[in-house]
Amino acid sequence: MSARVLTVILNYRTAEMCLRAAQAARVAMERLAGEIVIVDNDSNDGSEEQLRAGTHGWPRTRVIQSGVNGGYGAGNNVGIRAGMADGSKPDFVYLLNSDAFPDPDAIAQLRDYLTAHPDCSFAGSHIVGEDGGDHVTAFRFHSAWSEFETAANTGLVSRVLRKHIVPMGVPQNPTRVDWCAGASVMFRQSALDRVGLFDERFFLYFEETDLCHRMADAGWHGIYLPDSRVVHVGGASTGVTGLARKPGYWFDSRLLYFSNRGGRGYVLLTTLAFLAGASIWTVRRLIERKDDRIAPHFLRDLMSHTIRYLMPGATASRGSKGAREAAR
Repeated sequence: MSARVLTVILNYRTAEMCLRAAQAARVAMERLAGEIVIVDNDSNDGSEEQLRAGTHGWPRTRVIQSGVNGGYGAGNNVGIRAGMADGSKPDFVYLLNSDAFPDPDAIAQLRDYLTAHPDCSFAGSHIVGEDGGDHVTAFRFHSAWSEFETAANTGLVSRVLRKHIVPMGVPQNPTRVDWCAGASVMFRQSALDRVGLFDERFFLYFEETDLCHRMADAGWHGIYLPDSRVVHVGGASTGVTGLARKPGYWFDSRLLYFSNRGGRGYVLLTTLAFLAGASIWTVRRLIERKDDRIAPHFLRDLMSHTIRYLMPGATASRGSKGAREAAR
């Protein structure tokens, strides 16, 4: 029997684009065993009705309502928990952004690789923009070393710490990765059963990194597959498209991720590492008269969020002010 794939598409106020993504997924799923579940993440703008009307009569396709906008991870968890229409679980769960459009063979490429490699827990796609330009979606895990390297942005530092650089470029061949961007990624259901679903304390950002890290802790590995090609608009449902200032929930998610990896002490260490790297960059920028590559207010926001988190009784979670504002 062919392995079954459950495709989950999360929508938040992008119904028209989501229908385009779902149609592309339908084409890619034509010869595959499985179903499509579209989750409306409490859009409250008529999206659910538009999605139900747009998918009326589509075979193997359902639209369900999350009931609350708990963010990316929580919304996808609703779709994963829904499972197949008959109540059973699939072999693989494929997550597709509502602003992402897979090539006809993109989903099959992921499924076939995972079927042939039972030690691999997830497979991510090669993402390109609407202009055909490559997006970097293959990554190493974040660490104190990577925070220092990112902030320093200096050739010598990057060469010494090359094994800690988070972005892995755009590999031309199947490549082992620590994590992949969540716009198009397929997970093995048995791996999800073992380590759990997305941590719903994350509202947006770092949730897929956290999940992949838990899989790595359990002995699994991931793969990046360049032949699985997906076009991604990016930022359509989040509204975040290269803003000069990162939203508060980004910092909340960063703190939660590092807290999960090593507690409050590691949160402090990673922030200090970034600040140390930033000091190197600042000296270099002043000497070479370069434009500042650190976003406005970033260092101030980083320090203020970290200090608040380290206060007695404080926690980093999606219930923070930044996450609540994003959910409105």
